[in-house]
Amino acid sequence: MICFIAHRGYSGRYQMNTEEAFLKAVAHGSGGIETDVRVTADGVLVVNHDDAAKFADGTELDVATSTYAELTAKPLLNRFTDTDLRVCTFRRYLEICRDGNMVCFIEFKGVFTDEQINAAFELAREVYDLKMCSLQSFEFDNLIRTHKAFPELQIMLTSGEINADVDRCLEYGFDIDMYYGCCTPEIVEKFHAKGLKVALWTANTKEALDACVALGVDYIESDLFCGPDGE
Repeated sequence: MICFIAHRGYSGRYQMNTEEAFLKAVAHGSGGIETDVRVTADGVLVVNHDDAAKFADGTELDVATSTYAELTAKPLLNRFTDTDLRVCTFRRYLEICRDGNMVCFIEFKGVFTDEQINAAFELAREVYDLKMCSLQSFEFDNLIRTHKAFPELQIMLTSGEINADVDRCLEYGFDIDMYYGCCTPEIVEKFHAKGLKVALWTANTKEALDACVALGVDYIESDLFCGPDGE
């Protein structure tokens, strides 16, 4: 069975990485939700893909150098609906996933300190269930240190290309989260032979979706296709 993951929430129809996008992913029938986690200047875990949060008035604030109060003082840019959206906390993302029984794909953006890693997954343990969570990161060191602190947590390398870190995953026993255009049947076979899982991002066309399904992977991430029956 393939688990369909709503990439940054139901981001093909609602503003990415917002409470609205997460709630709509649950309602739409997604098996899980992916999000991007950053840390504010005052240590609050929030979800935002880019370095900066973009607001409805055309301004931006860098997440890492702004406080949570500053980031939530005005509505976010919303290209899809007239909903007043604010920067969403990681806690709220976890609550929505918990209430919808969603798999949590949690991507750390940039290098996290040990303290930040502990804060993120102690919170995930408190609010939801680590068995329903997966850390994803392009930074291999994030994966190693998180696995050491939380050995029960699913760990996935995020990769947009075939490189040496993909083979390192096989050595460390980490799963792979790969751009679908780079994945091959040989990669899927190697990971499955070791009992490891393969996720692919981001299948936003029927052709891309069919290609991912044909590879026999475990997870498919999409902005639009949130379930086995498509949109």
